[in-house]
Amino acid sequence: MELKVENVLTSKRKAEIKKIYFEAFPKKERMPFPMMLAMSLLFNTQFLAFYDGDVLCGFVYQATIFRQTFIMFFAVDEKLRSKGYGGQILAAVQAAKPKNKIIVSIEPALGNPENLEQRVRRKSFYLRNGYAESGYFMKLGGVWQEILIANGEFKRWKFMLFFIIYGCGAVFPRIWKNDKYVEKKSSKIN
Repeated sequence: MELKVENVLTSKRKAEIKKIYFEAFPKKERMPFPMMLAMSLLFNTQFLAFYDGDVLCGFVYQATIFRQTFIMFFAVDEKLRSKGYGGQILAAVQAAKPKNKIIVSIEPALGNPENLEQRVRRKSFYLRNGYAESGYFMKLGGVWQEILIANGEFKRWKFMLFFIIYGCGAVFPRIWKNDKYVEKKSSKIN
């Protein structure tokens, strides 16, 4: 099956897309939906909905600067999860940006949070779909996240430059490498 892609800005199904967005992301992690629509007018930003026929499967909100594509928001309709749509959407992003490093940030699967099982499943999903641990973490808007990457090695300075340009100098996430985390993961492998 091949998914159909539509620009959310021109979609007649914005309310359904917004519903998926609100169900997938807690309030503290969301951008205002109207701001996402407005930002999608920028040359480097895409807000895309994906359909299987007439069935809305999910969406991606992403920006590209210097051959880095940062998927800021990605969700599949809760009723359609574990049916292969998420992998197909990521494959479509990859196919559209084959020379780019594709970056995602997720809640880290560390410690003992209430939703640890969900975090582990989410990370496994990305790893199965061609992403790798970067060894880096970031804190943006008070939310701590692990950075995963596809198509190359993560460069902290380049990702910081992404935020400086995309946020017009107003967004400065804290980004750090967690060597102890990387060492701990490596020792489990050996």
